[in-house]
Amino acid sequence: MTASDGDGSATGARPATTVDPTVGTGLDEAVLDRLVRRFYDRVRQDDLLAPVFEAVIDDWEPHLARMVDFWSSVVLMTGRYRGRPMRKHLPLPLEGQHFERWLDLFRETARDVCPPEGADHVIAAAERLALTMRANRDFHRERLEVGLDVIR
Repeated sequence: MTASDGDGSATGARPATTVDPTVGTGLDEAVLDRLVRRFYDRVRQDDLLAPVFEAVIDDWEPHLARMVDFWSSVVLMTGRYRGRPMRKHLPLPLEGQHFERWLDLFRETARDVCPPEGADHVIAAAERLALTMRANRDFHRERLEVGLDVIR
């Protein structure tokens, strides 16, 4: 049972879940497109990350479009991205240093491209994503080492 303030509203009630994610962030499709393109321009010039990406991406334009869809789904909640990113990344030779460098470049790019509130928002999402990807990678590598089946 939830307490009432006397006006019929419940105290301690959960906030509305249909908040517009663009309010207060300055993020929109155009900003996300610039963010993704500038970020991957930097990735492609990076000594550590470029070889990993170049080994698996032949045509960058479809990848960039898919990443715009991904970030649109993550930060604008558009639901445009349909995919399984863990399945794509698990076979890659990624180590902790790759995740850290990816995050460094992403933070730098977000701060260059996005309004300050938007940069904070998208950086927080990227940090959660990197943490999840690393944890999943470690979990599945351990399963492989003991001969258990991998991600489906």
